[in-house]
Amino acid sequence: MRRHMQLLAVVAALGVGSSALAAKAPKPNISMEKATAMALKLAPGRIISSEYEKEGGVWRYSFDIQQKGNIQEIGIDGRTGSDRRE
Repeated sequence: MRRHMQLLAVVAALGVGSSALAAKAPKPNISMEKATAMALKLAPGRIISSEYEKEGGVWRYSFDIQQKGNIQEIGIDGRTGSDRRE
């Protein structure tokens, strides 16, 4: 157990984890700029965060967009450009 905890501490200290997973992400067919424009068309506002992530088996751009009184999450499929509101 102690050895396992030491390994986790080393991995965390090196920053391995989500950044290592992101390095394995396939190159999207849709650019970040195109995905951003698509997301803002669906939910006008100010983007407060964005990332390229694997969710539900699909690599997608995820945008949190600040609108009047709420935050809307918009997902754009990196391969097809299809959208999904959260």
